[in-house]
Amino acid sequence: MLVVETIGRIRREHAVKGKPIRQIARDLRLSRNTVRKILRSEQTAPVYQRAVQPRRRLGRWKADLDRLLATNAAASPRERLTLIRVFEELRELGYEGSYDAVRRYARRWGREHAGQTAAAFVPLSFAPGEAYQFDWSHEIVVMNGATTTVKVAHVRLCHSRMMFFRAYPRETQEMVFDAHKRAFAFFRGACTRGIYDNVKTAVDTIFIGKERQYNRRFLQMCNHYLVDPVACTPASGWEKGQVENQVGLVRERFFTPRLRVKDYDELNAWLTDRCVAYAKAHAHRNGRSKRCGRCSRRSGQAWCRIAARSTAFTRCRHRSRRPAWCASTIISTRSMRAPSAGRSRSMLTPTVW
Repeated sequence: MLVVETIGRIRREHAVKGKPIRQIARDLRLSRNTVRKILRSEQTAPVYQRAVQPRRRLGRWKADLDRLLATNAAASPRERLTLIRVFEELRELGYEGSYDAVRRYARRWGREHAGQTAAAFVPLSFAPGEAYQFDWSHEIVVMNGATTTVKVAHVRLCHSRMMFFRAYPRETQEMVFDAHKRAFAFFRGACTRGIYDNVKTAVDTIFIGKERQYNRRFLQMCNHYLVDPVACTPASGWEKGQVENQVGLVRERFFTPRLRVKDYDELNAWLTDRCVAYAKAHAHRNGRSKRCGRCSRRSGQAWCRIAARSTAFTRCRHRSRRPAWCASTIISTRSMRAPSAGRSRSMLTPTVW
């Protein structure tokens, strides 16, 4: 059997020492055809590839094995058979060959049909003001000299890719309400549909398909903003892939290296400035000449204006010809200090980019 050392010696004997093919074959006890083939091909390593793979025992059972493999691949993951079970079923049909032959053929069959059975994902497109996505992430900052894990609420507009994120000490329902209020004030409106995880602050019970029993206070918030909530399928993060990607982007760009702040007010003020700066600097995926902030501002006519009055968790101030932003949110004094009246008034002014 040829090895790399033998090929190297043949090439050196012929090129350096000038020995003829007959002498090299006699010294190394190889055939002259083998030596001649190595010198003509100029190969430096042995290459062997069988042109035809004989399947003497498996040949006549190939059609039955293809049928068994195709049926097994089409079954649900819970109902699929192992290769040893496929081999046993083929033996019951009369196959007398070995299991290794079946295993090698099944692996090759799986590689050939991998492209045919792969799941296809169609990129989702959203109309202006149609939907937004909401998610939480955990980030680490140095707050007032102590290492603190903060919970960051992420809101992402699906059409314009405009992002908003804000830090909180917990993921309670009051924090969810406050994040929505500030996000919609930042965006100057609310979308018609919201895409969420199956978190306890929003979903009480998960049924088959997309049927959910939502939390009563969470539904009150959605009714106030005229939002139709939609919960993702469990363990299917791609259904809200935009906000999932935003979590990684925000962590890489804005929380690395570790931030050092005094309190949540300073942290959230800096994060809001980063939202505006990112929207001004980055182009929209549907056009390089468009910016996320400009695309979001142009699609504002399709957003829902808040006209309902909610008594569950907010007090709303109505203005003529302008959306009614929430003036304050009831937040537990043990979790976060409620904003003062002066800060609530400044919060009603939408951010201008």
